[in-house]
Amino acid sequence: MPFNRSSSFRKYVRALLPLALAAAPVLLAPAPGAHAEEEDQGPPEEMSAVGGERLGRPGTQVDDGDGVPGLPGDLTARSWIVADAESGDVLAAHNAHWPLPPASTMKMLFADTLLPRFDRDEEYRARAQDFADLGPGSSAVGIREDRTYTVEDLWHGVFLASGNDAVAALSAMNGGLEQTVEDMNDRAEELQARDTLVRSPDGYDARGQTSSAYDLTLIARHGLQNPDFREYASTARTEFPGGGDGEDTEEGEEAEEAEEGEDGGDGEDGGYEIQNTNRLLVGAPGLDTYPGIAGVKNGYTSQAGYTFTGVAEREDRVLLVTVMHPEDGDSLAVYREAAALLDWGFEAAEEAEPVGVLVPPLSEATTEPTPGEGEGEATETGAPERRGAAADGNGRGEETSRDSALAGASGTAGDDGRSPALTVLAATAVGLILLTAAGWAFHRRHPLPLPGGTGRSADSPGPPGRRDGDPPPPPGPRWRPGRRPRGAPKE
Repeated sequence: MPFNRSSSFRKYVRALLPLALAAAPVLLAPAPGAHAEEEDQGPPEEMSAVGGERLGRPGTQVDDGDGVPGLPGDLTARSWIVADAESGDVLAAHNAHWPLPPASTMKMLFADTLLPRFDRDEEYRARAQDFADLGPGSSAVGIREDRTYTVEDLWHGVFLASGNDAVAALSAMNGGLEQTVEDMNDRAEELQARDTLVRSPDGYDARGQTSSAYDLTLIARHGLQNPDFREYASTARTEFPGGGDGEDTEEGEEAEEAEEGEDGGDGEDGGYEIQNTNRLLVGAPGLDTYPGIAGVKNGYTSQAGYTFTGVAEREDRVLLVTVMHPEDGDSLAVYREAAALLDWGFEAAEEAEPVGVLVPPLSEATTEPTPGEGEGEATETGAPERRGAAADGNGRGEETSRDSALAGASGTAGDDGRSPALTVLAATAVGLILLTAAGWAFHRRHPLPLPGGTGRSADSPGPPGRRDGDPPPPPGPRWRPGRRPRGAPKE
C-alpha cells in the first residue's frame, strides 16, 4: 500500500495534540515544594520600604558609629527587628520586610482586630460546626462542644495555649472565618502592615499567607495600647474551664507542656491550668525568663519554623523584638536570639541612630507619604497599596504543607511564583499546539496528493465533530507610643 503523507500527518497531529494540551497545565503549574526553595534562596531583591528606605534593603541594617556595641554574633534568623516601642525608632533590622509565613504570631493581628468587639463577660456556646475547618494537628486549648465559655476564657485560650479552637470560636462570634479574614486584612491595611496577607486567622499554614518582622512588630506595638491585650499577653498561667481534651501540636513540645495542668484536665465540671507558650515569660529547661518581659506571642508551623514577637521593659525604656525562622531547629533558639537582640537594644539605644521607624496607622497619619514610600499609585493618604491587596479572595486558604507550590523548579521565581524556565516551557507547549493546529488546518484545505495524482486524500476528514510552674509574670508596660521623644531626658 502506498505511503499517504497526508494521512500520516493527521495521525501525528491527533496523537500530539492531546499530549501538548495535557503538558501545558503541568508546565504552567508551580512545582511542589518550590515555596520552601524560594525562601532558601534568600529575601527578594526588592522589598517594601515602609518605615524607611534602609528597611527595604536585604541584609542587616544597623548604625555602626562610635559607641554603638556590635550586634550579637550568633544570629541565624531569616528576618528580625528590634525597635523602641515608645518612639517607634527601629534600632536595627535584618530583612525587615521579607514576607514569610508567620505561624501563630498572626494571632496578634487577630486580637488587635477582634478584642474591642466583645465584652469579656459575653458568653459563647461551642458548636461542632464552628471547628470544622481546623487544620490537621492544629493547636487547641480544649474547647468542648455544647459547653459555655466567656470571651475572657477564649482570649486566654488564644494568648496562652495558642488555641486555634479558641480562634475559631471567636471567629464564629464575629460572623465566621471569611468575615474574620476580611476584617483582619482590612486591619492590616489600616496599620500599614503591607507585607501581611491573611488567609487563616489562627496563623495555620495557608497558601499565600505572609507577614514580616516589620509588620509583626508594628501590629504588636498597636495591640499593646489596648489594656486587655497587654493583660492577656503578659499572663503566665490561668485556669481554663472544662475537661480539656485538646491537642497543642502547632507550638511543638512546649505547647503540649503548657496545656497540661496539675489535675490533667480530668474533671468535666472543673477547670485545668493552662500555661503561656512564650518561654521568655515562663522559662524552660535551659532557658531563663527574661527580665522585664511582658508578652507578646510565639508560633511554630512546619512552613514558618519558629517565630516570636516580644516586648520588654528595662528602667525607662520599652523595646519590641521580632525573630522569624532561626536556622537552628531547636525550639528555644528563637527565644535565645530574641533575648540577645533585646540585650543589645537596651545597651545600644542611647547611641545608635535609628535605621527606620514604625509608622502610625493610616487614620492617625498625616497626608504626607509615610517614610520609605516609593513612587507609584497611592491611596488617599498617600500610601501605596498593601502587598497582596489584589489577591484572589480573602477566604481561608489551603495548608501550604499540602499544596505549597509558588516557584519554578529552576531559575528565579517571578511575582506570580512561576520561574522563567517554566514560562519558556509553557510557551513552547502553547506554540506547539498552535503550530500543530495550523498544520492540521492547512493540510485539511490543501491535502498532499496521492501517488497517481488523484488530487484529494483518500481519508480526507469529513464534517468536524464536537468534542483545588513558674513565677507570676511582671505587669505589662504602662506606656503609649510617642510618650517620650527620642533624645528627651528621662524623668
